[in-house]
Amino acid sequence: MARYPLFCRQVWAACAQIPKGETRSYGWIARRIGRPGAARAVGRALAANPFAPTIPCHRVVAADGRLGGYSGPGGLRTKLRLLKKERARV
Repeated sequence: MARYPLFCRQVWAACAQIPKGETRSYGWIARRIGRPGAARAVGRALAANPFAPTIPCHRVVAADGRLGGYSGPGGLRTKLRLLKKERARV
């Protein structure tokens, strides 16, 4: 994992801390890693996540609660399905 930029590793580490069945915003992650103005960059780092589902980027949503983007297979439909599946188990 050391071959990835520090910023990406910080984003992925913060994302991995989101509990199953819960969501956080891109801005929450940016603040969590000490880069409060970097919400868009957080989105780009999550889009480059090579460790899904170990790093659950589907748990990250827009500040207003909308799903935002999802670059995994199936796009937003898959993101919604994963979130519903997790919430059903919690």
